[in-house]
Amino acid sequence: MIPKLAVREAILVAAMVVLVVGCSSGPKATTAPAPGPSVATHPAPTPLPEQVVSEPRTEAIPSEEVSEELPDDIQELNRRGYLEDIFFDTDHYELRPDGREALAKNAAWLQRFPSVKILVEGHCDERNTREYNLALGDRRASTVRDYLVSLGVPGERIRTISYGEERPFAVGHDESAWRLNRRAHFVITSR
Repeated sequence: MIPKLAVREAILVAAMVVLVVGCSSGPKATTAPAPGPSVATHPAPTPLPEQVVSEPRTEAIPSEEVSEELPDDIQELNRRGYLEDIFFDTDHYELRPDGREALAKNAAWLQRFPSVKILVEGHCDERNTREYNLALGDRRASTVRDYLVSLGVPGERIRTISYGEERPFAVGHDESAWRLNRRAHFVITSR
């Protein structure tokens, strides 16, 4: 009879092998590389219920530009880009110092408007498998949610979703496009 500990170790080793083999698939083959990054010109995917798709914002609107009254229209709120996107290094979901700084600003804005609820979208670049990128996008969105909660934003105001590589912001097959696609994007879902 095999001890339970040996069975658990064997399962753990097998899972690690599957993870390593799945993660080492490398970049996906593309038909023709684009000359460089450009903003996606194809139509935006249909938003999920209560979701408005908006472009990533790399810096928050300074607080002096934010009036105390928010527009009633959710699409207008998202168009104005009150919340700054967070960017990640390749294959990582840990926050960089610039991400922590941006999240501090986002948390301060969310605390000013306690009725606002958000969706944090996790995004990846086109490299690796679809499954890997969906899992990585989920970890990115969860990391951002957890950090906002640690800064005092109630967790019930924050939902997360992963789009993996499915909704790139920048079209291109090089680092200048990929760095813009490795992000957590914020969508205001209600005010």
